[in-house]
Amino acid sequence: MYNIVRWMCLSVVSILLVLSCSSGCFANESPVVVVQIKGEIDDGQVALVHRAINEVKENNAQAVLVELDTFGGLVEAGTKIRDLIGESPVKTICYIKNRAWSAGALIAIAHSRIAIAPGGSIGAAEPIPATEKTIAALKAEFAATANKTGRDPRIAQAMVDKSLGYSEYAGPGQILALTDYQAVKLGYAEVIAATRGDVLSYYNLTDAPVIECTFGWPEKLAGWMSSSLIKSVVITIIFLSILTEIKTAGTGIAALIAIVMALIFFGSQWATGFSGWLELLLFVAGVLALIAELYTPGLGLFGVVGTLMILASLFLTLGANAVALNILAVSLVTAIIIFLLILKNLPTSQVWSRLVLKNAATTNNGYISSADYQSYLGCSGVTVTLLRPAGVINIDGVYLNVVSEGEYLVPKTLVRVVDVSGNRIVVRSIDNNK
Repeated sequence: MYNIVRWMCLSVVSILLVLSCSSGCFANESPVVVVQIKGEIDDGQVALVHRAINEVKENNAQAVLVELDTFGGLVEAGTKIRDLIGESPVKTICYIKNRAWSAGALIAIAHSRIAIAPGGSIGAAEPIPATEKTIAALKAEFAATANKTGRDPRIAQAMVDKSLGYSEYAGPGQILALTDYQAVKLGYAEVIAATRGDVLSYYNLTDAPVIECTFGWPEKLAGWMSSSLIKSVVITIIFLSILTEIKTAGTGIAALIAIVMALIFFGSQWATGFSGWLELLLFVAGVLALIAELYTPGLGLFGVVGTLMILASLFLTLGANAVALNILAVSLVTAIIIFLLILKNLPTSQVWSRLVLKNAATTNNGYISSADYQSYLGCSGVTVTLLRPAGVINIDGVYLNVVSEGEYLVPKTLVRVVDVSGNRIVVRSIDNNK
């Protein structure tokens, strides 16, 4: 009897364990995050990949699938995406749907696994301009990336430097680009797959839920802000608005413009993951210091510290390199020049003349600042109130505010006006005048 009961208990426990394991395996299947990179590579694509990596962490995903179809784009943006892919906490799969050229090739070989569609290609990464310096730098990036992911770095170098060539695939003087079957043969792709489903099936991810990361307004903003020229214009407007706000003693309009431009600038960089709380806090602290300078008399300490904080925040957000320094210098000089031109020409402009009242209330036009009391000089009256020494007197029914020469005069005392200066009337007791 004891053995039967024991056997039944063990059976129930075993069944519960099996059900629990099965439930955990199927109900909690980790998802796959899918992100599509199409068209020109810029900071918009960087922001999209950055968001995909965050989705991986938030949803405990098991893989990232990047579907790639690009002719290339900005090398800087390509290296940023390469770094993000390399720092991914889970395995990354690149699916070359049509082509991965130039910066796209760098992104592709940064993945631990690569699948390619029939008729796809990878390579053709010669930089523009193709100077010795740019070729050497990009060739090193490609070689290091390929070596990290276990691929032949010589093939990656031949995609950048046409002087190298690679056996029968590209002779000296030709840039290397691999077709689908060539990429598989040389280890730059593992499988030729016609669809996303085929890719997921090959990597045993068929049953995994899919989370799509699509292009949104933060990514569009980041893409628009990719250009150094656009960044310089936005920073110029920020500087110009701050200078204008200081000059106009805090009217608020210029400050509002500066805030909007700062939100655009920091928001676009935040989306790419290359701007954090430090840069934003430095900028806000700098603005607060400038506000304190406006309302605190001193030696300009708050102004100097605030300016340095704002410059530091912008410099760090732009990448803290020579390019960032150049953008800041050009923007600051441009803002100062525009500000000086505004100060010089605004008072004579038609817009300014419509905002400023030019009519003046002058004496020649019959305007006076106060009543004329000179006619009361020498007139006599009687005190109505106690003069101690100021009070009120009555002259022929007219009540006037007056002062005595220092003496106290009681009501109903006869007085004479002895001096008038503007609206100040001086009287003296008639008894004392005798």
